[in-house]
Amino acid sequence: MGAQADNGLKIVIVGGFGVGKTTLVRSVSEIRPLSTEETMTQAGESVDDVSAVRAKSATTVAFDFGRITLDARNVLYVFGAPGQERFWFLWDRLFSGALGAVVLVDTRRIDDSWYAIDRLEQQGIPFVVACNDFGGPHHTPAEVRAALDLDPYVPLIDCDARSRESVKNVLIELVEHVRRLLESRSPASWKELV
Repeated sequence: MGAQADNGLKIVIVGGFGVGKTTLVRSVSEIRPLSTEETMTQAGESVDDVSAVRAKSATTVAFDFGRITLDARNVLYVFGAPGQERFWFLWDRLFSGALGAVVLVDTRRIDDSWYAIDRLEQQGIPFVVACNDFGGPHHTPAEVRAALDLDPYVPLIDCDARSRESVKNVLIELVEHVRRLLESRSPASWKELV
């Protein structure tokens, strides 16, 4: 992709620690993603709760970045935010100028998703919720929607962060959700969304 894209559209991937944000960015990016992963140390265990992600050996300390060219004029920039509470201060910077966001959820740890949803609602950023498949017990969409107290208009979809096609479907759903929101509002209010 040359420097000819007219529209760079920013999407942010958020969610709890170890839900698959880095994996999602890697699976869908057309370029080798920029990643700020560092090896986890024992010192970090006293700061971050790793009990639910024992096999995790690296963690994002700033953000992940990938790119998807839609056509000659449009490109998606995908930013994966760090999930640990100590890095949440970075989220507002990542949200700046974002078209929308994906909240990636591990349904075994629903509580880890609250902060992401709260921040997006406070910022007024359109988002979808994607339940990453880690195996284990399956929850119906109605159960997940109720557990997260999601508004009925917020799209909720299943995904596998390791699958490029699955992630593409999540991003398509987000872009369509933003389009529906724009179409439902007067042109004067569009600046609130983009």
